[in-house]
Amino acid sequence: MENFVPTHLQEIIYSSSDKKVRKQIALLESTGKIKKIAPRIFTSNFIDTDEVIIKRNLFSILGNLYPGALLSHRSAIEFKPTATGQIFVTYTYTKKIELPGITIRFIEGIGAIEGDNSFSGELFVSQQERAFLENLQPSRKTGPESKTISIAELENKLEKIVQVKGEEGLNQIRDNAKVIADKLGMQSEFEKLNKLISALLSTQPSKILSSPRAIARAFGNPYDQSRIDLFEILFLELKQREFKNVIDRNTTNTSFQNFAFFEAYFSNYIEGTRFEVIEAKNIIATDTPMFNRDEDSHDILGTYKLVSNKIEMNITPTSPEEFINILQYRHRLLLEARISKMPGIFKDKNNRAGETFFVDFELVKGTLIKSFDFYKALTDPFAKAAYIMFIVSEVHPFLDGNGRIARVMMNAELVKAEQTRIIIPTVYRDDYLGALRRLTRQQDPLAYIKMLQRAQDFSATLKADTMEELELQLELSNAFKEHDEAKLKIIVQ
Repeated sequence: MENFVPTHLQEIIYSSSDKKVRKQIALLESTGKIKKIAPRIFTSNFIDTDEVIIKRNLFSILGNLYPGALLSHRSAIEFKPTATGQIFVTYTYTKKIELPGITIRFIEGIGAIEGDNSFSGELFVSQQERAFLENLQPSRKTGPESKTISIAELENKLEKIVQVKGEEGLNQIRDNAKVIADKLGMQSEFEKLNKLISALLSTQPSKILSSPRAIARAFGNPYDQSRIDLFEILFLELKQREFKNVIDRNTTNTSFQNFAFFEAYFSNYIEGTRFEVIEAKNIIATDTPMFNRDEDSHDILGTYKLVSNKIEMNITPTSPEEFINILQYRHRLLLEARISKMPGIFKDKNNRAGETFFVDFELVKGTLIKSFDFYKALTDPFAKAAYIMFIVSEVHPFLDGNGRIARVMMNAELVKAEQTRIIIPTVYRDDYLGALRRLTRQQDPLAYIKMLQRAQDFSATLKADTMEELELQLELSNAFKEHDEAKLKIIVQ
């Protein structure tokens, strides 16, 4: 048995005080089955670099070679080495140990206490409240060499807790941290944590906060960071592109209103409010709802009243406050007949479409305000239109009518710039929704931008001097057909 060499070896093998094990390891090393990559650490992997192997097995190494060690400070939050390969561990002594690609920074301190978690082998990890306290300790180093994350990063962690678990969840963190601080003699760190939590919950001045997200929470406007990151991706793509000036040729009062009729008709059809064209015409002409379809009829009327009003459609926001006021005013007009949908008021519960969950209702206002920074930095009318439409669609700030309001906001940007408004015909619905989903789920803005460009190119071909002429061109373009029945044709007249 002493000369047995296994054919399948685990990637990491540790030295031992057991003579038989040491002899076996020596045999495996001499026969080229394993190699030594660090003190007391061998590997059977001759393909990957030593650095890759150590990093992949780091927590197992800590748990095997340093029983009772506690993954602590920033490492208990990040669960990975820093950019410079530092990992921080509370142990029985203070020492720095170099491994290939990794520096283990041992900090003398109290080991695992009740509530700390068993992690890998005999390695433990600081519970969340303890980790918060540890990260408020003084550190002589900064950046990736520091044992602590930045205050702004810690504030973001706390803000995320209150976002998900509410104020009660954050208060529970505070209560648990107080107990732990008394056990570990970390009262000064607890006082710092207490001040941060109090500021987040607006019980103390928010001037002590440094994270933009935490400051937003303290001032009552927390936002969805993941959505802001997504909006930035779209913004950067729009900012680096040049867009042609597609001049609107339907600018007389008659042609503007004829175009607006089908803009409203298709915008409602996309959302499932479906009428025959003749029915919709009659609703608009008589300003009277259809019998037994009062709310649906008012949706058509509300949309048409908005998009056919040149004065209203020339209004675009110049500040976050105006953005919110315009949104709420237009939504109130659009859904005035649907009282249960709270016209003009932001949603009071979360909504979703299929597998897409929109912005949490408590984060709507803050996310809209934060998103306006990118809007202000855009100058091209098409870019502003594409950006603002996606913002409203992605935030979904209302219980209903979000898609229609998003398209109203988009076309207002184009009207003000005297560019062709965008109609999304029924036959193009799947392309439109698919591009939105691709941007949301895959963070790919290209399909979305190209989709809107094609829709605008199509809309630019439409002549709306008479309703009959416009309707005929839409029919010839397959605009009224379902997506699986035909493709959109562009017919220039």
